[in-house]
Amino acid sequence: AARDTGAVNEGHAGNCSLLYSLILDHLIGGKRQIKDLNPTVMGALPSPQKTEEQKMIERGMESCAFKSLIACVGGFVLGGAFGVFTAGIDSNVGFDPKDPLRTPTAREVLRDMGQRGMSYAKNFAIVGAMFSCTECLIESHRGKSDWKNAVYSGCITGGAIGFRAGLKAGVLGCGGFAAFSAAIEYYLR
Repeated sequence: AARDTGAVNEGHAGNCSLLYSLILDHLIGGKRQIKDLNPTVMGALPSPQKTEEQKMIERGMESCAFKSLIACVGGFVLGGAFGVFTAGIDSNVGFDPKDPLRTPTAREVLRDMGQRGMSYAKNFAIVGAMFSCTECLIESHRGKSDWKNAVYSGCITGGAIGFRAGLKAGVLGCGGFAAFSAAIEYYLR
């Protein structure tokens, strides 16, 4: 009886290896069939074709002008919040040099916070728009999306901002902003 069981197991093992080899031949062997994937089907869920209006909106949102506008608005909001925050922790807000012992009023403090917030907001908006626009233009020109685009854009933006104070400041601005951009890209990627 033990021999019969061994013969059955041996026959079953031979049948399994034959079946296994047939499966492998269909999956990676000569009988493999390559099917073209339908791009409108994602994960077995059909996706409708995009209309011309949807394609136009996508092109608009991927344009350099739109990316710069978003960076400008985001920089304005972030800069305004940063300016109000720094004014809130500054002990000299509302300080009058003519009368150093006088306590500033709430209106003077709020006015100074608003002025500092607006100043920071405008600066952040300009830097954000310049950086985003130059990075998008460089990416479009190079045809690649890698860390070098941010470094080149940082150099151009920092150099343009620093160049207002002279050539040396422009070179330092280029190097500093490029190094900062490279560090951010390294951290994010």
